Amino acid sequence: MFLPSQKFLAVDVDLKIFASTFLLVFLAELGDKTQLSIIALSAKEKTPLTIFLSATLALVTATLIAVIVGTVGAKYLPINIVEKIAALAFIVIGVLIFFNRI
Repeated sequence: MFLPSQKFLAVDVDLKIFASTFLLVFLAELGDKTQLSIIALSAKEKTPLTIFLSATLALVTATLIAVIVGTVGAKYLPINIVEKIAALAFIVIGVLIFFNRI
């Protein structure tokens, strides 16, 4: 079971890392399938607050999982292996999207 250390829970914000992470995620999410789906759902359902809150919760949850997996993975694997695993996951997802499998 993953038990975060006190350092993991401590408020230690590096503004440079904060800004670069924000920009990376913001730019990566522009125009992706998720954003286009949210646009279509918002147009159809006419409940923007509900859609905004649920989409935000989904993104926060996915990000939390990624941070935990990255943090735990970095404890047991060298960072270059973690990066290679992430790159491989991107390739697999890209191929699946290319062949309309997801």
